[in-house]
Formats: sequence, structure tokens, C-alpha cells
Amino acid sequence: MARTAPTVPYKPKPGEIPTNPGVYRFRDADGRVLYVGKAKNLRARLSNYFAPLRTLHERTRRMVTTAASVEWTVVASDVDALQLEYMWIQEFTPPFNVRYKDDKSYPFMAVTLADEAPRVIVTRNRRIPGAKYFGPYPKVWAVHDTIDLMIKVFPIRTCSDASYRKAMATGRPCFPGQIGRCGGPCSMTVSIEEHRAIVDDFVAFMSGGDQRFTRDLTKRMREAAAAMDYEAAAVYRDKLQAIEAVLNKSALVLASDTDADLFGIAEDELAATVQHFVIRGGRVRGVRASTIEKEIDISGAELVDQILQRTYGGAAPADIPRTVLVPDLPDDAAELETWLQERRGRRVSIQVAQRGRKAELMKTANLNAQQALILHKTRRSSDYVARTQALTDLQEALGLTEAPLRIECFDVSHLSGTNVVASMVVFEDGLPRKDQYRSFGIAETTDDTDSLRQVLRRRLAYLDEDEDAGEDTRRRRFAYPPQLLVVDGGRPQVEAAARALADAGHEEIALCGIAKRLEEVWLPGEEYPVILPRSSEALYLLQRLRDEAHRFAITHQRKRRRRDITSVLSEVPGLGDVRIKALLRHFGSVSALRRATPEEITQLPGIGPALAAAIHAHLATERPPR
Repeated sequence: MARTAPTVPYKPKPGEIPTNPGVYRFRDADGRVLYVGKAKNLRARLSNYFAPLRTLHERTRRMVTTAASVEWTVVASDVDALQLEYMWIQEFTPPFNVRYKDDKSYPFMAVTLADEAPRVIVTRNRRIPGAKYFGPYPKVWAVHDTIDLMIKVFPIRTCSDASYRKAMATGRPCFPGQIGRCGGPCSMTVSIEEHRAIVDDFVAFMSGGDQRFTRDLTKRMREAAAAMDYEAAAVYRDKLQAIEAVLNKSALVLASDTDADLFGIAEDELAATVQHFVIRGGRVRGVRASTIEKEIDISGAELVDQILQRTYGGAAPADIPRTVLVPDLPDDAAELETWLQERRGRRVSIQVAQRGRKAELMKTANLNAQQALILHKTRRSSDYVARTQALTDLQEALGLTEAPLRIECFDVSHLSGTNVVASMVVFEDGLPRKDQYRSFGIAETTDDTDSLRQVLRRRLAYLDEDEDAGEDTRRRRFAYPPQLLVVDGGRPQVEAAARALADAGHEEIALCGIAKRLEEVWLPGEEYPVILPRSSEALYLLQRLRDEAHRFAITHQRKRRRRDITSVLSEVPGLGDVRIKALLRHFGSVSALRRATPEEITQLPGIGPALAAAIHAHLATERPPR
């Protein structure tokens, strides 16, 4: 079997792989391209895949053993390798390369520059020939609001092509032109050449050149007021107010001459979310969110590489900014800069936002990405079709006789062996049943496997109770038998749980474990884990179960620690509940309070030098949790 072999049978012979830069493709037995990658040195890169199978990452091993052959193409430079990799990924859509999914089809503002008389429209179509796009915008109404304000300053055409042709043929303005909502040639107020000049100003303003127009309108307003032409001055004033309203919709986040794209990223083992901030003239002009599914393990720098290729591979030169801000610098950042420069026609710089306003904006983008990742996982897990698919996939992957409608997941948490607690979370029909969650305190234990065995014995004991013997609803619910037990951990934890099931006489209950780092699914008695596809609904369900059990265990442990430190502080004479709460709130954590000097403690209102010294001395003699 491929799993037990030292490597795969199609491994190239020594010396066959060149040391030149190039692009490689793994294919399966049917010739389908499974994975495309690039390398500065093909021999050095490919040798990583042909190391002994036991040393490979589980998901890399799955790709290598699924493939039946590997081929490569040598190129002249690293930049050529990047271009060829992008082209092949677009052509073959390999299943083991990262896959992108836009969270939604965003609305854009578009100016149809290829038309005789360009117009401004709201559209989701990114393929209008010759159009200049602005955005994306989060909502359609936000685009309409911006257009309504902009045409007060730059009165360009808004009517449909049919209305424009009819108006130009009849000599009668289109309906929007009659009510002052269209400023194109069909309104009979400007020529085609004059209208084109206004369109150019509109595009320049939306591209970030707002300061020039603000200065120009301010100058004209003052000149009109000085000449006592108050009607003209009022028109300029209204235009200035419209410009200010547009600018207020997107605050100045960076220097006013900054054109940049900023990418915030949040990821776990299975997926990543990207928040792409489009910054022009120092203002956020658009935001786009994407979700990425990862089939094999890649680093943060490699993920950034793939995101930039995907974002700019098909972009127009005008959509590539001078600066690209990322959380991690790709290994081939210099080649990416050259590639982008060739596409843009001018220099492009890829930078990591490390300090100042750029770092603050990156923090905001990363926070938005993190929230989007949580929302993505929650929606995927709670969708009825996805839940049904997850339970069916789980049944097939674990070899169960029926879908596990009730699943219980257990996790153990501790502080360096002390304050050991465990949690049990319950999912029914793929959804959490928080009213049936349980937490356990563990007084004495030798290690995590012993803790897990203790907790499972306590939990399984309830299955043997006569449900009719008591009226306690909580105890009756606790007696419901699960179809599947999940433990947080790998082979040792699963074997410990299997012994607990055997001791309790409930070996009919299915069992598996999910390991954190590699997202492997372990079954009792098996030498190798089950590897579920990264896009599997079953894996998402198991991951959410594991994460929820971990969250619940940590929450329980923190409550216990809070109670413990409150009890310790209450032993200090003169320190009541109000001051204890104020101390913990002021210092933010118990560890920070322990590190504080008496002088720092006295900064809190109501605590004098003597009381501060007593608090410091008492905490110094108390053993901190480890």
C-alpha cells in the first residue's frame, strides 16, 4: 500500500529533476491535474514531496499518494514561473490548490468610457467593455447615494442608452434630463466634447483627486462672492457640500496621496477569509470579501502569494495600485513586484504594514476577516442542506450504520497540570444544544488521557440509570445515548476513550478523535487516521464541535480561576467585593495584578499605601496558577 511505502512509485530518478526555476504539475491516473506549483529550484522543491511518506504532512501525503505522475516545465526566470503557474491554475482549476469563493456579488459604480457620451451606472457586471469601475460597495443604496451627490458636482449622463438615442434623434431631452437628473448631451445643455471633459473630471475625482476640485470650487465661490454674484456663489457652495458629503462617507485613513490595496487575512486549518480594502487618495473606496478553501497545508506567506495572483491576474492596469499592503511577505515578493509592474506599466511595491496608520488599518482588516471567518463557518454548519450532507459524509467516513444525529464532544483543559477541567458539548441534527452542555472538575489526574477516561466514565454511568426512577429532567436528558463520541486529540486520547467505553460496557457507541494541527480524524484501533477533504462538510462539523468544546472548557476554567482569586483577595483585611472587582477591572488580569508594585496599586482610587502593601504581600505569598 502507498501508506506503508517509503515513497511513491513515480518518484523521479536522482538527477532527473533540473535545478532551474519552473512549474510542476501532479496528475492522477486519469491525467487530471491535481496540483500546480512553482519553484525557484525544481529539484529542491520537488524533493520535499518525495521524502518518506511518514514524514509528510497528512494532507500533502494525501495529494502525493492520489497522484500517479509528476511533470515539470523549465522557464527562464522566476517571474516566468509565476506567470505560468497562474495561467495553469486558471486553466486546470486543480482540486488541491486553494479555491476562492467571493462571499457575494458586489455592486460597483461604473462609467462607460467606451460610449460616445459615457454614463454612470450601478452594476454587478465586471465585463462591460471600456468601463471604469469604482468600488465595490457594500450595498446598492450606497452606490446610488454616492451617484446622487456626485452628479450635483459633475452632471454627467445617467439615462439609458435607449433614452439617449431617442433624445438625440428627436431633439427632446430624456426624462431624467427634464427633471435635472441627467447632464449628458441628450439634455441639450452641453456638447459631446464638453460632456466628455466633465466625465474626465468625474473619473479623476473618484480615482482620488478630490483636493484639486475642492480647492478650485472654493476659489470660485470666493471670487463669485467678492463680485457679489451670490447666486453663482451659492451654486459653488452646494457643490462643495456635495463633495464633502461624498468624502465624509469614506474617511481619510492614510496620507491623501496614498493609492494602495490592503489585504487582511484570517485563517484556520481548513479555510481563510480575505478582506480587501481598496484605498485611493488615502480613502477606502471599496471593500471586497472572499473565502478560500485550503486542500493542503500552506503557510501564511504562500497564501498571500496565491491571493495576489488571483486578485491581479485578470485586473486592468488601472486597478493595480502603487502599493500592496499584506500581513506576511511572500518568499517571491520581488518576482511578484516585477510581475505586477509589467501588468501595471509602473512600479509596484509589496509591503508589510508594520507601524503607524497602515498597521492600524491592517488590524481593522484582520479583525473584519476574523469575524467573516466565524460567520462563514457558522452559516455553513447551520445550513440545513450542509448539515444533512455533513452527517451523511460523517456516517460514510467513519463506517457507521446510521447518521449520528446526537454527537457529544469532550475536551480537557488545564494550567500546566493544575485547575483541570473538562467540557462536554452536544450537537443534535448538526446544531448545538447548549442547554445540554456539561462541565466537569477533575480533582486528581496523571495526564490528559487519564482525565478524559475519568470524565467519560462519569458521563457514561448515566446511560445505565433507569429513566423512570427520577423526575429530574436534566438527569433524564443526560441519560440520552449519543450515536457518536468525539474527543479533542489524536490516537492516545482516542484509545483512552475506547477503554472508558469498554469499561462502561458501551462499545456500541461510535468514537473518533480530531487532532488540532493536522485536522486528522482518528478511529480506535487504527494505525493511520482518516483524512477528510478540506471542503468536506463532515470535517467542518467536527471542527466546530472541537472548537465549541474547547471554548466551553476554557470558559469554565476562567470562571473557576476568577472565583479562586476573588477568594484569595477577600482574605486581605479592608478589601471588600467592590474594591476586588475594581482591582481586577483596572489591571485586566490576575497575572498583571500579581506583577504590579505597591505604588502601581495605589493609583486605584480608594486604595492607600498600607492597603496596597498588604495586597502585594498577600499575592506574593500565594502560589499563582500554572
